[in-house]
Formats: sequence, C-alpha cells, structure tokens
Amino acid sequence: MKIATFNINGIKARSEALLSWLDEAQPDAVMLQEIKSVDENFPAELFEDKGYNVVTHGQKSFNGVAILSKLPLEDVTRGLPGDDEDDQARWIEATVVGDKAAVRLCGLYLPNGNPVPGPKYDYKLAWMERLKARAEALIAAEEPAMMAGDYNVIPQAEDAAKPEAWVEDALFLPQTREAFRRILNLGFTEAFRTRHPEPGHYSFWDYQAGAWQRNNGIRIDHLLLTPQCADLMVDCGIDKEVRGRDKPSDHVPVWVELDA
Repeated sequence: MKIATFNINGIKARSEALLSWLDEAQPDAVMLQEIKSVDENFPAELFEDKGYNVVTHGQKSFNGVAILSKLPLEDVTRGLPGDDEDDQARWIEATVVGDKAAVRLCGLYLPNGNPVPGPKYDYKLAWMERLKARAEALIAAEEPAMMAGDYNVIPQAEDAAKPEAWVEDALFLPQTREAFRRILNLGFTEAFRTRHPEPGHYSFWDYQAGAWQRNNGIRIDHLLLTPQCADLMVDCGIDKEVRGRDKPSDHVPVWVELDA
C-alpha cells in the first residue's frame, strides 16, 4: 500500500500536474493540502475517472484538505477535535483497508504561524496542542495509523538548506520544534527521516529568488506513523523531480510504502 502526502497549492491551478503525478506514481491513497476550494467545487470527477474515491474538507480560497484513495474510505471525519469555534479546514481522517491491514489516515495542514509574535503564532501552538491530544488517542488505540501532511515545521537544522535564514521564522522557532518533538516522543516514527537520516532532502522550495534552481529548500511535509504502522513500513521517499515540472506546486509529494 503506497500512501502519499502532497500540498497541491490550489487544486484548480494544479489539477493537471496532480493527474500526471498520479498516473506516474500510482499511489493507493493521497492526502492533499491547500486545495483552496469549497467541497462542491472540487473537481472530484477528474480523480474518480482514474479509480479514486474522493473526500474533501474544503474552504473558499485557502486551506482545505482532501483524501484520494483507490481503496474504499471508511469512517470519514472532518476537523481536528478540541476547538468547536475553529472553522479553518485543516484536518480530515478516514480508514483504508488493504489486503493485510486497515490503516487510519489523518491528513493535516498545520498553521504556518507567521508573523511572530502574534495571534497567528498563538493559533499554531494551540493547534499543535490539539494535535498532540489526537496523537495520544491514536497511540492509545494501538492500531496502524498515520498523521501526514504539511506540518509547517522544520524539525532540525539539516532539514533546511540555509537554516540560518529561518531562525526567527515560525517554522523553525524552538517552541515549534519542541511542540513537534513532544508529539513524536509519544511513540511516533517520522517515516522519511528513519529511512533517510542524511541531510539535503527537502519537500518545499519557494517560488521566489530561484530557490528551486539553487536547491534552497526545506523539509516540512512529514508522515508520522504509530508503532503498529511503522512495523509495516517498507520504504519512504520524496518525489523531488515534480517540482521542476510545468506549473508546479511549491511542495512535492512525500510517500510511504506499507506492507498492508
């Protein structure tokens, strides 16, 4: 079972790029972020024609998450628990059943948090605290599950080509990284770093200042696996070359293969 996360940065602008990658990579399920579309305007038929089931949690013009899956999607829920007044579309869950195991997929788009200090950073930290509570519940369930998406967190200095440029940014502040570690330390495996401990791997390159051409990237798209899910992991990778194609997102897909 191949599962990916991909911040698409606008489904309307990027649908052709996404379809091309789906044909090439053939993932069984994909968690999308920043679809930037309300549910009724999401072009679901484009992906249904390729055999994908589609569930969305959309929002006009920004945010928005979705799951595409060749396997049936069961027990779909939308919205991260813990704040009934939070109307930002940043979280979606569903279960997929493979030949060997069922896996709970939690797709997320964690708040950016800039500028710092300010209400946006306060919201980011509060959201991460709610994420930790959901993570604790997933660990307690003792079942295969993953929380995957755009975390807007640079975990370590080697996850940035120029870490010195990010020291005052919400993505790399000590409080941000500490909140991320608290979640990891519950018992999650950060899939990509486990398979690829060496530096120099990124999942995002800004559109500005020739960041892609200079490989001035950061790694902020992560897949966190419960122990039961980590036991199923076969491989994990980043499809970096997608960033160099026509009309790309500023993110690229990150995927994990499970023996499920």
